[in-house]
Amino acid sequence: MTKVFIDGSAGTTGLRIEERLSSRQDINLIKLADDVRKDPEARKQAIHEAEIVFLCLPDAAAIEAVALAEGSNTRIIDTSTAHRTASGWVYGMAELAGQRELIANSNRIANPGCHASGFIALVAPLVQAGMLSKDVALSCFSLTGYSGGGKKMIAEYEDANRSPLLKGPRQYALTQQHKHLKEMSKLCGIDNMPAFCPIVGDFYSGMEVTVPVFAKDIKGSVADVQELYANYYTNGLIRVNNSPDEDGMLSSAAFSGRDDMEIGVYGNDDRILLVSRFDNLGKGASGAAIQNMNIMLGVDETTGLNV
Repeated sequence: MTKVFIDGSAGTTGLRIEERLSSRQDINLIKLADDVRKDPEARKQAIHEAEIVFLCLPDAAAIEAVALAEGSNTRIIDTSTAHRTASGWVYGMAELAGQRELIANSNRIANPGCHASGFIALVAPLVQAGMLSKDVALSCFSLTGYSGGGKKMIAEYEDANRSPLLKGPRQYALTQQHKHLKEMSKLCGIDNMPAFCPIVGDFYSGMEVTVPVFAKDIKGSVADVQELYANYYTNGLIRVNNSPDEDGMLSSAAFSGRDDMEIGVYGNDDRILLVSRFDNLGKGASGAAIQNMNIMLGVDETTGLNV
């Protein structure tokens, strides 16, 4: 059995990873008692004992954990923002061209951000194919469930005496400084960060990312983009569906509880809508992390996932 340690197992991402791994017969979870789970020496011992470590921590604590791993052969999957564009780390989105092989052979995997996953899945293949230029100026809006905000936001939304403002969707990152923007532009190979509008809604989990594109900015039609996606996403947890049966609407909660992603192309040849839907805690966090672990271990990458 593979020894696995989740550093930060009390958070939303860590809890989902532990839930997914707890029933697996090929995994031996290393757990720390509550009174020592933040103790550096106890964490260091667990990190060195493990073969795979998931870091489900704030950025500073994740950087500290990597330092604690020095001198070990432990393979690390970091779900924080700390290493997503860092040298020496592989970006853990297996469906991108050539990325699966890099993940399989790396000891340092940076798990993608949730909003970023949806944006990159839509934009990167188009840039790689030359259908979008590297200097394109894009916009993106993303609807997410409140679990993406962690325990504090979950408690806020589930409080019986909560603010009435939480009944309606709330836009945030109004300064255009969202932490996912760097990976969104780097992994897509574009020169400009998108104008990004993330919105949190009154539902627990689920995500819907939309990138509108005008005809003048893209070399191809709706049908061309649909064909490109169908040929690009033939392996992994990203699937193409251009006509979901939802009475002409697209729910951001459609993939809640799942670990895969659906993308589709809508609109017309003048104004094209690129849309990805998934669970912010699934393919947007914990599901992607376990998928990366499965690839590193050489097992079917859907093992233990809800797809």
